[in-house]
Order: sequence, then C-alpha cells, then structure tokens
Amino acid sequence: MAAPTESHGSEHSAKLLGFHEMGLDDRILQAVSKLGWKEPTLIQEKAIPLSLEGKDVLARARTGSGKTASYAIPVIQKILDRKQVTREQCISTIIMVPTKELGAQAHKNILELTTSCSREVRCVDISGKGDLPSQRPLLSENPDIVVGTPSKILAHLVARNMSVKDSLQFLVIDEADLVFSFGYEDDIKELLKHLPKIFQTFLMSATLNDDVKALKKLVLHNPVILKLEESQLPEAGQLTQYHIKCEEVEKFVLIYSLLKLRLIQGKSIIFVNSVDRCYRLKLFLEQFGIPACVLNSELPINSRVHIVHQFNDGLYDIVVAADDQTLLDPAQTSAAPSKKQKRKYQDKEFGVSRGIDFQFVTSVINFDFPSNVDSYIHRVGRTARGTNQGTALSFISVAEMPMYEEVQETLSKTSPEGADSFKPYQFRMEEIEGFRYRAQDAMRAVTKVAIREARLKEIKQEILNSQKLKSYFEDNPRDLQVLKHDKPLHTVRTQQHLKHVPEYLVPPMLRSMRAGTKRRQPHAYKPKPAPTQTQMRFKKKKEDPLKSFEFSGLKHIQNAKKFKKKKH
Repeated sequence: MAAPTESHGSEHSAKLLGFHEMGLDDRILQAVSKLGWKEPTLIQEKAIPLSLEGKDVLARARTGSGKTASYAIPVIQKILDRKQVTREQCISTIIMVPTKELGAQAHKNILELTTSCSREVRCVDISGKGDLPSQRPLLSENPDIVVGTPSKILAHLVARNMSVKDSLQFLVIDEADLVFSFGYEDDIKELLKHLPKIFQTFLMSATLNDDVKALKKLVLHNPVILKLEESQLPEAGQLTQYHIKCEEVEKFVLIYSLLKLRLIQGKSIIFVNSVDRCYRLKLFLEQFGIPACVLNSELPINSRVHIVHQFNDGLYDIVVAADDQTLLDPAQTSAAPSKKQKRKYQDKEFGVSRGIDFQFVTSVINFDFPSNVDSYIHRVGRTARGTNQGTALSFISVAEMPMYEEVQETLSKTSPEGADSFKPYQFRMEEIEGFRYRAQDAMRAVTKVAIREARLKEIKQEILNSQKLKSYFEDNPRDLQVLKHDKPLHTVRTQQHLKHVPEYLVPPMLRSMRAGTKRRQPHAYKPKPAPTQTQMRFKKKKEDPLKSFEFSGLKHIQNAKKFKKKKH
C-alpha cells in the first residue's frame, strides 16, 4: 500500500477556487447560490477537487468550517454523473455519524444541496426515526444516500433491510474523532464485513487523535490527508473569550444578574456538566422569570431536534445544555456503569457540543468549565460560526483552575493571540452584592426533590410531545410553533417579587446609563396629572342621570331668543 500524501492548506494562500471553477453540475451550483454561498471555505476548496478525482480524503478542520458540504457536494456530483449513464436505483453512499442530531443535520444539508435535483438524488436519515420495521419501507426504495449511526446501519444490514455489497461507492464518516469514543468501534469492524472491498472514503474530523488514526487504518486506502493551517477556534477579531474566577454560589449570582440586567443579549447556550445541573439551573432561572429550555440525553430524539430547530428559528433565546458524559470523559465508555447510572436512561447517541448546528448564537457560557480541551473547543465552536461574531464566557472555580490552565496552554500553541486568548471579564462582584441574597433564596428553593420532579415531569411531557411530533405534526406543520420547550416546570414555589429588579439593586453605572437612555428618548411617556376637585365634581355631575338631564326643546327656545335679539 502506498504511503498517504499530506496536504497543508493555508488561509493566506492564493485566491480560493470558486464553486463554478470545480466542474460542478448546474443544479448543484443553483442550490449553492440559493444557500447564499458566494465562495467555498478553505476545507471545501481543498477537499472537493480531490474527492472528484476519486481520492480517499482524511480532512481535519475546525467546527463550523463547512466540512459537511466538502463531502456532500462531490457525492451528489458523482451520483448525478452515474445517472447520466444508468437509471438503476441503488444505495451508493453511506454517511455514518456519531449522534442522531448530527444525522438530522447532515440529512438537512444534503436536502438543501439537492433542491434542484431531488428526483435524481434521494436521501434518507435512519439515525433516529423509530425501530427497524418502521424504517424498512424507507430503505426498500433504495435511496441513493443513507445517513445513520454505525449501530443503526449495521442493524439494517444484518436484518437484510438493505444491501450494499454490489452498489456502495462512497463511505463517509463524519466527526470521526467521536465515533470510537461513543462506543462504535466493534460496530464499524462488523459493518465493514457487509461492504465491498473497493469504495471511496471520506473521514471528516475536528482533531486527528489516536481514534482517528485507528479508524484510518480500517477504512482508508492511500488517502490524502488535509491538515489545514488554521487555529482550532476563530480569530480574536471574530470570537472574544472571557473568564470570571468565582465559586459555586457566585456562579448563580452572576448568571442571574447578567441575564436580568441584560448584559448578555441575543441567543445564548449555557453549558453544564450533568443533567441534574441542567434542571437545577433551569429551576433557578425560572424563579426570576427568565425562560430557558433544557437539552440533554434523557429527552427523546424528536424533542431534541425540535428544540434545536425552534432555537434556530428564534422562538427562545436561552438553552441550558448538558454535555454527554462520553464526550466529557471518553474513558467512561469502557468503564462498567454503576447501578445508579443504569437506572437513569441516557441516549448514548447524543452530543450537544458536537454536531448540532446551532445558528446565530451570540454567546456561549460555560457555567461549568468542561473537563477536557476538546470539549471546550467544541462548546465554544457553537458561536462565531461562518462570518458571525461571537462571545464565550467561562465561570471558573478553584477546583476547575487546573483544567482552565490546560486549555489556556493548548490554545496558546495553536492561536496567533497566544496566552491573550482569554480576557478577564471586567465585573465588580461588590456592585451586585444585593443580588446575592435573592440568588441564595432561589437556590435554597431548588431542592433535590424539586430537581427529581422536574426531570420526571419534563421527560413525561417530552415523550408526549415526541409522539405528537411523530404523527399529528407531520400533517400540521404550522402547529409546531405552538409546542414550545421553555415553559416553566412549576416544581419550585414561585416568588413574584423575584421577577422584578428594584432600582436600588441596579449597579450605579448601569443606573446612570438607564437614566441617560430615558433622557434621550424623544417621545418619553409622561403620566397625566391627577384631576382637580372641580374636574371631579363636573365628572360626577355628568355621570348623574338626574343632574345631567336636559329638556331637548330648551336649547331651541334659547337659540330662538338669541336670534331675535340679533335681528332687532
């Protein structure tokens, strides 16, 4: 076997090759134009021509750099080329993803790229839609592209719901660095037995770790390795990273004051490290009238996808997300779960900080600092995507300092800004000391019992919602907007006074800014003055039917007398 060739891209290289210069079908170019893509990203410009030449590609590029289109476009082009020669319908492409959410996203992206050739190129997503018998009809039509998790694809191959031994031309493994850590190593080894010996492979990854190297040996043949010379996170001009050193109670005080004083605006994702913390924070914010929806591995897949869609559509601004434990610590996948862990259902094919395409996220808040460098990179990668600006704010306790220092050291090696990537958030804790008592009051109300009840209530409600989404809402898409996920859970006693911030609690600097804003308003509201006693008596007289009674003919007599006087 020939040694793999390596290619290093640079953002400062020559002018990018345009989509129209890649020899793509007009229908693909039309879809690209409709999506508003003026020019390819660095990974697309490097990977698409190599893929069209028939080479296996292992590409490493950061989150949000356009990796999905870099393999989807050449796959669609090759399918269109094949259908000019033969009309035989067969499964020619398998796209494997580590999470159901990423499967839904990849399927959506492919549908967008095939809007002008949807009859010629058909794609189905089997990652999260029911059991094998319900999915069999989808595969019986031999769609061109099948998207799914390795375990789901293997199950269908074993059940003979689909056969690709003679038809497969392309195998794509997206987010390859997560596939083994999610426990799919045995599935992939078994799955390869059902595939032909020769096919073209794409491996897309944000990092080139040992898992990716092991996967490369299994599926790649003389690949071109694309290592793009770019930092793992966007530059400081696009992404601003702040940190605040604080303890547990101060984290809750800070999040309450920052959101209530509107120092954080726009769409935000708040990351925590466990499902319990997810509901603790939601119930805490709920007491102050701050709506937020939770996103974690306990919720049904339909609800999780729907939450992301509604968040992207702007129906709510705050998502409290719990990272999947296998992502936080991949070593946990090999460890045997405890009895307590077995009792709690968690979907292993779930990951919040990876794969899910959150759109137009203004800020990412690490309420709990992540437990490894990759997790930090992928959490923060949810904002500042494409050309959008973004902010990342991390709360760091004393116990989390070693991890913070490790992240800072790693980023300083890959980022041109070096150690200056993190900036201290200029915030005086003493100015929000008045918020502390309210926060502590709200924290005491969020008991373990309240959290447990909230989890049970949310899961029951979302299971019901999931069934509705699966059946009724397929026929009534407009009604989807009514089904929201950020409603209060009401497992904690609500104190109405906590929903309002009195003026004396507002820091002096913000108070003066508020006052200045009011003075600048040209049409400021002015309350009407209280009525005088004379006005009140007159009003009372008019309301009294006896005193306000007038003989209708009296006015005519008076007017006649006035007319006669004027005449004489």
